[in-house]
Amino acid sequence: MRCPFCNSEDTQVKDSRQAEDGTAVRRRRLCNACAGRFTTFERVQLRELYVVKKTGQRVPFDRNKLARSIMIALQKRPVEQERTEQMISGIVRQLESGGNSDITSDAIGALVMEGLAGLDKVAYVRYASVYRDFRATEDFETFIEEEKLSKAEEE
Repeated sequence: MRCPFCNSEDTQVKDSRQAEDGTAVRRRRLCNACAGRFTTFERVQLRELYVVKKTGQRVPFDRNKLARSIMIALQKRPVEQERTEQMISGIVRQLESGGNSDITSDAIGALVMEGLAGLDKVAYVRYASVYRDFRATEDFETFIEEEKLSKAEEE
């Protein structure tokens, strides 16, 4: 593993432990050249995933980009980091086990919406505002009314 500080390849693992509910390994590393310490994560990757955007462009799936978009929706919300990581790992597992290497951005957005609905309602509405491209306050009102109706139908 290359050191992020000095680019040396002479690094040493000092500690390893399970992370993210056993779906990843967290390793603390030490650079023998500059004595810098850093953390890496190992995850199982079942297959290479590609996102098919609305424009038709096909780009490699980026777990970090997914995590960033979710973290923006959850900004200043009282949700534990561990629950967020579990949700992200669950979405990635669903995508990898889906059998198709090409996933539409709409399908990813729907999975995120589903996960956020169970995690935090405010973050759910925040994400929906970007995912569904809200343009005015009326869009928020309509969305919230639709959510209230669907919840009433479930009960």
